[in-house]
Amino acid sequence: MAELLRICDRPHEACGVFGIFARGEDVARITFFGLFALQHRGQESAGIAVSDGQRMSLYKEMGLVSQVFNEDNLRPLQGHIAIGHTRYSTADSSRRLSAQPFMLESMLGPIALAHNGNLVNTDDLRQELFARGVGLTSWCDTEILIQLLAGAQGNTWLERIRDMMTKVQGAYTLTILTRDTLFGVRDPWGFRPLSMGRLNGGWVLASESCALQTVGARDISEVPPGKIVMINDDGMQMLEGAPPGKRSLCIFEYIYFARPDSVLDGQLIHEVRQELGRQLAREHPVEADLVMSVPDSATPAAIGYAQEAGIPYTEGLIKNRYIGRTFIQPDDRLRKAGVALKFNPLSQVLRGKRVVVVDDSIVRGNTSRPTVELLRRAGAREIHMRISSPPIKHPCFMGVDMATYDELIAHRLSVEEIRREIGADSLGYLSLEGLIRAVGRPIEEYCTSCFTGVYPFEKKAGGFLARDSAPRCEVISERRIS
Repeated sequence: MAELLRICDRPHEACGVFGIFARGEDVARITFFGLFALQHRGQESAGIAVSDGQRMSLYKEMGLVSQVFNEDNLRPLQGHIAIGHTRYSTADSSRRLSAQPFMLESMLGPIALAHNGNLVNTDDLRQELFARGVGLTSWCDTEILIQLLAGAQGNTWLERIRDMMTKVQGAYTLTILTRDTLFGVRDPWGFRPLSMGRLNGGWVLASESCALQTVGARDISEVPPGKIVMINDDGMQMLEGAPPGKRSLCIFEYIYFARPDSVLDGQLIHEVRQELGRQLAREHPVEADLVMSVPDSATPAAIGYAQEAGIPYTEGLIKNRYIGRTFIQPDDRLRKAGVALKFNPLSQVLRGKRVVVVDDSIVRGNTSRPTVELLRRAGAREIHMRISSPPIKHPCFMGVDMATYDELIAHRLSVEEIRREIGADSLGYLSLEGLIRAVGRPIEEYCTSCFTGVYPFEKKAGGFLARDSAPRCEVISERRIS
């Protein structure tokens, strides 16, 4: 599985969250379809927790949403409130113990929590919990969040969430399930997105608007940074959780993470990505016969590049869309084939052509050279790589798996050295200024740390540990709390 995941040299996100409060609806099934729409944000595990006002049930397992859930395990998840989660691990290993939502019993009753993001003061918070006699079973900062909530100051969950928000630093978008209430929480800096909408008299929350549209929600809007959404039988309330900090939305949501049909900060992602491509064409023009993308996330940028350059756009690589996750290891011959497992070139289209290949990013660079070689074997005469983001020179500590300094090819090599390393005839990255022009908002509203090395916090994520250093104790099953 790890070999196949490495075929995709992309930054990986750290989860999608979903929540619903709707009496008379099959909330577990709706949550399943919401998570299905958020599958691109994490492919390692999935889970759903449901409350009927008295009891809380949970089912979670390793795998894709469609692999984890079926009619038999959805049927017992009865209630009118639910939260769901699909995960890519960053702060802990990929294992069932760290699958979400997390659920436990507390003085105020059962609680379940799903988290998108990464805390930067994890070590301090762990020591605080240990000092209070709280034991932890993982390195996952989501477990820290739910334990902090369970022991926070306050007589209500709202008071305890506010107390927790005074202690944690970093990226956190949360959906929280209590016995009778659904909460949505967005950190004061707004690192990760959170949207909400109406559904048949109820309410839904999701990391992206595309998931809300999938389940038929209307009146969709974004939850502002620092806000708490509280939904129960009294209706929906938008409440102050913590004073807003410096707005720091991850700019990679526009480049790669978000689905192209999502709306973020009032802008359709597909249109922003096309503008990235147009800006890229202005900055790095080249004489060529056709423009193609490395599918699928770079396709809108490639279309924009072709529009601006006046060069025809066509498909040059066909993607095997079912290779994202498998438990079957490739044999040595297929492992060496590498990129060929994921892409098949259209030789009749490429033969003898000067080709502009648009991709959204280069992280480690371990798939760019095989991609170029694949296109050359297919007969491309010239290959001009164009990247619709600036060079990634610094790791992310806010919940994105962006590799280490030693692994980041743009940290080690110049653009010309990268070009020689991947074997392209030319290489051009979108400038940071061009990126900001394409997004159309001031740079101060975004986190651009992976490009600039200027981080929102002095302290970086203390919870980033080697994946093989996780604790050895593990829960085998976790199903129901009464």
